[in-house]
Amino acid sequence: MAISVFVILLLSGVLNALPVYGEPAANVILLIGDGMGPEQVKAAECVKGGPLFFQSWPHKSRVDTASANSEVTDSAAAATAMATGRRVNNGVLSIAIPGDSSELQTTLEYFKGKGKLTGLVTSDAMTGATPAAFGAHESSRGGQAGIAGDYLSQTRPNILFGGGENGMTVEAATAAGYLVVTNRSGMLGLNTGSSTNVSAQFGNGPLPYEYDGFGDYPHLSEMTSNALAILQKGQAGFFLLVEGGNIDHACHGHDLPRMIPDVIEFERTVQTVMDWAKKRSDTLVIITADHETGGLKVVKDNGVGKDPTVEWTANGHTGTNVCLWAWGVNSDKITPKMANTNIFQLMVRQ
Repeated sequence: MAISVFVILLLSGVLNALPVYGEPAANVILLIGDGMGPEQVKAAECVKGGPLFFQSWPHKSRVDTASANSEVTDSAAAATAMATGRRVNNGVLSIAIPGDSSELQTTLEYFKGKGKLTGLVTSDAMTGATPAAFGAHESSRGGQAGIAGDYLSQTRPNILFGGGENGMTVEAATAAGYLVVTNRSGMLGLNTGSSTNVSAQFGNGPLPYEYDGFGDYPHLSEMTSNALAILQKGQAGFFLLVEGGNIDHACHGHDLPRMIPDVIEFERTVQTVMDWAKKRSDTLVIITADHETGGLKVVKDNGVGKDPTVEWTANGHTGTNVCLWAWGVNSDKITPKMANTNIFQLMVRQ
């Protein structure tokens, strides 16, 4: 293990409780449903008429999501905890605040140092807080131009698939050596066998809700499928982050009809990952959320295909513990209760 990773773990105060891990996974895939607390999953169950398929996985946990300065995290601090194993203040992206303001090595950088290909896929803007915590170092999540610059000149993920503009430009990505596509047909037409560095920039912000239709924009599951087709060429393996960002956006608006289809599309994305991974023995898949949004509570199941009756008890994020499910290499090492920083350990301490 690189000394810098060891230091991060030591500073996190978690080394004493670490289990003994086996051989490392060649491929690590982390899927984050932004804002997807337990009741968001339950609401989707009601409409679907049964559990989401990953709920049957035997290795699962409840995750505490507090940040360094609040029991209620934002997406930047929550994603940083997962990306670096270190809790930071709300709004901070992979920089030691509190601390000496130094850059914290992320899992993406750690795995890139191991010779692995890396990728960020999101239905949010590409410079949104969750992918940014894995691929950028900024004192404020609002510094979108700085986030894009970090992607293109410092961390350089092989895959950057998400909403466009907001600091990301076609010109800058092209100048940085990325092949750029801007619509679904362009993405689906990629030669995944020869493409290595691709920036897919769709529209000018988050992708549309599933509820509203997509036009010539891709679904999260389609972006993920293409990312896997490119990243699987890595001889040393790969790291891939996938975020379902619109779950959170819908919950901020207490918009249940738009939230539920995006949770179901997130499940479809996990199924896409598992269709690729299930015949392999070298891959770790982790599903979780960064936090819960809206204080959602399902009051009544109204039957298959019908939105349940719900209550919203908060205007923003809450401190509710979120769920985690894991499959594959070393997934049996998770414990029934975890801190969000332990997700970093599960990914890198192998």
